[in-house]
Amino acid sequence: MSQTLPLRARAEIDLAALRANVRALRARAPRAALMAVVKSDAYGHGMVPCAKAALAAGATWVGTATPHEALALRAAGIRSRVMCWLWTPGGPWREGIEADLDMSVSGLWALTEVTAAAREAGRPARIHLKADTGLGRNGCQPADWPELVAAALAAEAEGTVEVTGLWSHFACADEPGHPSIAAQLDVFRQMVEYAEKAGVEPEVRHIANSPATLTLPQTHFDLVRTGIAIYGVSPSPELGTPADFGLRPVMTLAASVALVKQVPAGHGVSYGHHYVTADETTLGLVPLGYADGIPRHASGRGPVLIGGEWRRVAGRVAMDQFVVDLGGQKIEEGSEALLFGPGDRGEPSAEDWAQAADTIAYEIVTRIGARVPRVFLNEDPDE
Repeated sequence: MSQTLPLRARAEIDLAALRANVRALRARAPRAALMAVVKSDAYGHGMVPCAKAALAAGATWVGTATPHEALALRAAGIRSRVMCWLWTPGGPWREGIEADLDMSVSGLWALTEVTAAAREAGRPARIHLKADTGLGRNGCQPADWPELVAAALAAEAEGTVEVTGLWSHFACADEPGHPSIAAQLDVFRQMVEYAEKAGVEPEVRHIANSPATLTLPQTHFDLVRTGIAIYGVSPSPELGTPADFGLRPVMTLAASVALVKQVPAGHGVSYGHHYVTADETTLGLVPLGYADGIPRHASGRGPVLIGGEWRRVAGRVAMDQFVVDLGGQKIEEGSEALLFGPGDRGEPSAEDWAQAADTIAYEIVTRIGARVPRVFLNEDPDE
């Protein structure tokens, strides 16, 4: 969808802002290639349009979590390098090989499966060996690294794989000064050195995510993986606001006020009557709810800009709607309710909603559901 329509609700996606963010991030890591991470439908922004916009702005890699996301990019005509990392046994290894994906391997089971698929496909698989340097999720433990490296080199000699990358992921890069950052970086360097001395010749070594790209230049290596930052959301309020890093929020979430009515003092609002009107007042109904990704945890706290005034969710967020107390303000049905955006009109930010819901801004934008149409703005990179 490419134009603003009179919809119940909409998420406007400013692709010009995304392209500018990619350029700003490239300037932060000028000696490294940049991967635009578009997993989970580009953090809720729309995977294919965002991938194309990022590539137009100079990204040379695209990253996804699941192989099915990566295969969908190929089906949409994305021809850049595409890496995916969240594999499970029995995954579509052969399809990934035939689609020229770069695939992450964290253990011997995955190496066994990908080499078998490569024999079936009659061509080598491109793989990145992932090191668990301290995050404790995916990745190979240092104690098991020699065995995995040796097996990968044997497969490379056999012609079933090409080890194109060595990589890891930070646990606390969004927490300035956390001791795990230096510790993980030291372990990563040691594991890379071991692999290279054993004979691995990676095309790229990478560990930097969005916060590391923004604040830790010593972590950039050959490639940086930028996710939330390309969407103009700060990876951590402690690191700075989007504006502090020259970034602009890409998503604006808006809805049309569905109903406005007068109610007397003492009137309960929404399930459980956790909000009761103190005086005679005006209530406005916003047709978005937790089925659309509005966090129920933000009940009573979530901010909305209506008629130039900040209002808070009154009572509980329901599945399809929530109420705001307009305090007698005269608002007409069809008026715009702005939940969050870049702030040009004084609207809240995704971070404001994150604080209201006791979560992170990543979750706020990513959870906006498919029932909310994406309206893509500034699709032409020449505009």
